[in-house]
Amino acid sequence: MKNFKKPNLKAPRFREKRLSLLNKKLIEDFKAKYPLFENIDNEKLKRIIKIYNKNLWEGVIKFRDGVELPDSLGYLFIGTCAPGKHSKNINYGESTEKGRLLQNNNWDTDGNIGKIFYTNSSTKYKFKNRELWKFEATREFKRSVSKEYPKDWTKYVIIQNKYQVAHLYQDKTKKSDLLDYNEFEM
Repeated sequence: MKNFKKPNLKAPRFREKRLSLLNKKLIEDFKAKYPLFENIDNEKLKRIIKIYNKNLWEGVIKFRDGVELPDSLGYLFIGTCAPGKHSKNINYGESTEKGRLLQNNNWDTDGNIGKIFYTNSSTKYKFKNRELWKFEATREFKRSVSKEYPKDWTKYVIIQNKYQVAHLYQDKTKKSDLLDYNEFEM
C-alpha cells in the first residue's frame, strides 16, 4: 500500500457561497399569496417547513420506491449502485492512524453504495425547463441515509451504470406483448 500523507486541517479552504431559500422575501411572498397565514411567526413557519422536509426524507428512506413530490415535481428515491471502478473511497481516520492509504470497502453492503436520486423525467404533467431542475439533499438527509442504508440495503432499487432513471417509471407492458398474451398458455 502507498504511504498516506495526513491532510493539513489548518490549510485554507474554499467554501461555496450558499443562499438559503428560506429568506425573509420568500416568507413575505408566501404570506402575501396566502393571507390566511399572515399572522404566523416567521420562525414557526420555518420550523413547519423543516418538519415537512424531514417527514419527506424519512418517507424516502422507509419506502423502497421513494416518494412522489407534490404538484408533480418529480420523484425522490434511494438507489443501490456499484462503486466506481476508478474512484477510491478513502478511510481518512484509519489512514491517519496507520500512516498508509486504507479504503472503505463497504463490507456491510457487499461493496454497494446508496445514493439519493431525484428525477422529474416521468411526471404526469411535463413542465417547462424541467431539465434544469436540480436536487441537493440536506446534511441531515445525507447522514440519515448513510446511517439507515447498511441496515436494509437490499430493499432499495438497483441502478445499473449508464441506465436512465426515467426508464424505471415507464410502463413495462407493450402493445405487442398484450396481443400475443394467452392466459391459458403456460
